[in-house]
Amino acid sequence: MKFLILNIFVIVALAAAPAKQTFTGIVTDDNCPKADHSQMQMGPTDVECARACVSSHGAVLGLYDGKNFYNLSDQKTADGFIAKKVKVVGTLDPKTRTIQVDSITPAK
Repeated sequence: MKFLILNIFVIVALAAAPAKQTFTGIVTDDNCPKADHSQMQMGPTDVECARACVSSHGAVLGLYDGKNFYNLSDQKTADGFIAKKVKVVGTLDPKTRTIQVDSITPAK
């Protein structure tokens, strides 16, 4: 009986878990959430501006898909893709607008 209850609990928990999604966009920081670094001018390139915003202003790296900005849980991997178009696979937490990243790869 305990085994049956445990199995039911696991099935319900898995059914309630958010589904993985694929997001495509530009990696940028939340100080320049639309990937436009012309206002901040924290460096001569978008990459340098975003890194300066992260290191000097506590900004967080995220993904801008053309309409929305999502925080990325994996800041280390995201740093290698700043100002590049990427495909992010992960689970979105709609309350925090954060993608729990499974992978980040260059977009075609």
